[in-house]
Amino acid sequence: MEVRYMKLLIFSLLCCTSLLAAPSNIFEGFTSIKKPFELRDPFRPAKIKVERGKDVVGRVSNGVYSNIPVLGDVELSKLRVVGVIIGKERRAFIKVDGDQDNTTFTIKEGQILGESDAELKAIMPGGLILVEKTTNIYGQEEYLETVVPISK
Repeated sequence: MEVRYMKLLIFSLLCCTSLLAAPSNIFEGFTSIKKPFELRDPFRPAKIKVERGKDVVGRVSNGVYSNIPVLGDVELSKLRVVGVIIGKERRAFIKVDGDQDNTTFTIKEGQILGESDAELKAIMPGGLILVEKTTNIYGQEEYLETVVPISK
């Protein structure tokens, strides 16, 4: 009877010591990754560090971030249409002349563009139609339509 208890005691001690072993030893010999438990969770997004008083460039609103380049206030004469997508959701691709980054911006119908707050009314196979609201010399509001053709 004592032999049985002695075997049970030895078995339980071996189980406890194996549980107390360092978890890094579990993967030893099975992977080439050093310290696998110190890696970050691949499904958790990286933390964005922001200095006080500065705003994140890609911030859209309330914790929503985007890496899509945003077109600022530019002159309409500097816009160059390089492509359009016609379909259910029409999109146009534009570049700004004189931009050193040579970034391509994606715009959609209804978006406000430029310094004069021109609205993108239509995306056509040949280009864009922009409408700006201006005041003439008589103080009356009028609308100017600008057609921006596709260019190379």
